[in-house]
Amino acid sequence: MVTIGIDLESSKIALEFASRFEGVYAAVGFHPHEAKFLDGKNLEELEELTKKDRVVAIGETGLDYYWKHSTLDCQLKAFKKQINLARKLNLPLIIHNREAHKDTLKILAEEAKGLKILFHCFSGNAKMAQLCMERGYYLGIGGVITFNNAKKLRAVVEQVPIENLVLETDSPYLAPHPFRGKPNEPKYIPLIAEKVAEIKGISIEEVAKITSMNSKEIFGI
Repeated sequence: MVTIGIDLESSKIALEFASRFEGVYAAVGFHPHEAKFLDGKNLEELEELTKKDRVVAIGETGLDYYWKHSTLDCQLKAFKKQINLARKLNLPLIIHNREAHKDTLKILAEEAKGLKILFHCFSGNAKMAQLCMERGYYLGIGGVITFNNAKKLRAVVEQVPIENLVLETDSPYLAPHPFRGKPNEPKYIPLIAEKVAEIKGISIEEVAKITSMNSKEIFGI
């Protein structure tokens, strides 16, 4: 399990959880909502956190053009700073991307070559998924795949090789059916695996095995 930071405080909490529980690892980063707070001092502190055991990625970072809690300029600068940090440390990136597909892909192509990239809660279409596959990116699949109106995501899962997928929760959000609208928990991961297995026409055991191997490959666990 990888628990993810969205700012300095939550990154520290993620690391504290990882240090306490066997099998839990941490990612540290600034979500685009919090991009306005990523100044030089916080960036230095973020880098210090990466020196701790069990930190396996930078994230979640990226762009959010839907809510815009931070200005686009702040988001772009924070995203690039964290990409540079990941390059410096040779750590994978966990990407938040909401209604910013074009800019996200462009920046990754220009500045994140050679890094392992995981799109958290992938929200693009099949065309974007194909481009991600060509670049060797991984796609995170969460509870949305179980929703009745998730036709676009189901098409993505049908198209993308299982070797490029990982399972996730986005807890406490996006709980899978039949718990939609309630707090999400990691224990619901089997429901996501079950739906992926159904779409792929393979066993849930195979989904569990391969997506776990993918996670270990991304994070070097």
